[in-house]
Amino acid sequence: MVKKKTVLITGGSGFLGTNLVNYLYKKGYKLKVIDLVMPLNYNDMKYKAKYVRSDIRKIKNLNRIFTGVDYIVHAAAALPLYSARDIYSTEIMGTENILRVAHRQKIKKFIYISSTAVYGIPDSTPLYEHHKLKGVGSYGKAKIKAEKICDKYRKKGMCVTILRPKTFMGPGRLGIMAIYSDWIRRGKNIPLIGNGNNHYQLLDVEDLCVAIELCLKKAEDKVNDTFNIGAKEFLTMREDFGYVVYHAGFKKKIIPLPKFPVISLLKILDFLKLSPLYQWIYETAVKDSVVSIEKAEKILGFKPMYSNKDTLLRTYIWYVKNLDKFENKYGVTHSTLWRQGVLKIVSWFF
Repeated sequence: MVKKKTVLITGGSGFLGTNLVNYLYKKGYKLKVIDLVMPLNYNDMKYKAKYVRSDIRKIKNLNRIFTGVDYIVHAAAALPLYSARDIYSTEIMGTENILRVAHRQKIKKFIYISSTAVYGIPDSTPLYEHHKLKGVGSYGKAKIKAEKICDKYRKKGMCVTILRPKTFMGPGRLGIMAIYSDWIRRGKNIPLIGNGNNHYQLLDVEDLCVAIELCLKKAEDKVNDTFNIGAKEFLTMREDFGYVVYHAGFKKKIIPLPKFPVISLLKILDFLKLSPLYQWIYETAVKDSVVSIEKAEKILGFKPMYSNKDTLLRTYIWYVKNLDKFENKYGVTHSTLWRQGVLKIVSWFF
């Protein structure tokens, strides 16, 4: 009988983490999870994984937790709404701690969930893995530094995969998508910064889970590398986001707004902490934002199942069906609601 492989997931209570636990559990893996909090649906998840409440920034806790682990998926992150201090300590110190212990315990594979935020504001597309990294804000810059730590441990002989996913959506995704879904549910027109004719590639969380498992299964010499992960099929922002507005049935539409004055206003609101929209969101929203997934297709055999339209609609339908379960549960992660601030007032005019 083949022994089940044990996968340790950091940040396993978050949006990606909970989806990954569900996905890998069905695939027959044994699972451990490290997170600072337990998942909101802990009672439904605890039989699928062993949950350990711990802080990856405190290395003394990790040796015991890593015992018996074959693979690590490092998904823990402090998202852009966190303070710069928390972002840097989590991404840089936390990543260094985990890799140090993983190296000491000879963990077979280490998969780091980075972000296409490392590319910064794109000046051309598609972006390939070899493009210059110039992350925007504390989050993008911290991800770059964390990737350099990964590279350091590759040189020490570890098998370290870096995945750079596009913004990923799907059932369970709240955060910025909950604001979009809330406006649609309330029968509002949806404003877009700019004319909406730019292409903005997304990713379904299930496709990301598939990519992660491909890295777990493929030979080390194939996956000891860096890969972009994104949707294969996508249209313009106006078409993709408008598809869900049409599906909702309120006869509302996408409203394009002049980009320069809107971005200027959003910068001020961001500085004053009156809006949850941060620089990476409002400055890339008007650009073509597309990465090449050719490398992942060729080497990993990655074949995305969901288009932009598919994942946006899946996210919205899940939101409407499950609203009563998370109403008034606010936070700063992708699996909690974000306070809309002044955007709630703005919605009255749409």
